[in-house]
Amino acid sequence: MAQIRITGGQWRSRLVKVSDQAQARAQALRPTPDRVRITLFNWLGHDLTGLRCLDLFAGSGILGFEAASRGAQVTLVEQAPVCFRQLQQNAKALTAGANPSAPQLELIHADALKFLSSVRQPYDLLFLDPPYHQGWLERLAPQLMHIARPDARLYVEAEHAIDTLGPWRSIKRGQAGQVFYQLMEQPCPTESPSIPAPSIP
Repeated sequence: MAQIRITGGQWRSRLVKVSDQAQARAQALRPTPDRVRITLFNWLGHDLTGLRCLDLFAGSGILGFEAASRGAQVTLVEQAPVCFRQLQQNAKALTAGANPSAPQLELIHADALKFLSSVRQPYDLLFLDPPYHQGWLERLAPQLMHIARPDARLYVEAEHAIDTLGPWRSIKRGQAGQVFYQLMEQPCPTESPSIPAPSIP
């Protein structure tokens, strides 16, 4: 069984297990490498206290666990049963004997699009790492506006570089092997230039 180490926060150095069965049955499972996660949380900052975070294609859960370790309240959504069972086991191990100030995790076994239609309170931070070559990002884009705050940040992994996703624009990016990763924000609205009033002769 493979293990991934959490790189920072309250659970720093704790191990997240990825079962061989999950790897075999969920061929799209690609846990984000350590160095990419370190880069991501250098971008985001290391204190995410008070933020609501959504890890939509949770897989191993490592991105969501990293965010929770840094203080975020995290919802992890996963459809594959074998991956979801492992998520439950890892979450239980991380929160065992937790005190009231421990990171908050919510695990949801659901299809991503169906889950999005049920969201009632928007998120501050979204992790989107869907299976490749299935058009997921294009299908998700119209749904993001109602689940994300206007100042929300998106972290997206894909098989190619992503410049835009709905109103979000890539502000930082990198590549690790065949994986392209980017942090995205909505541009700040610009003020319309003032138009001088016409002079009256």
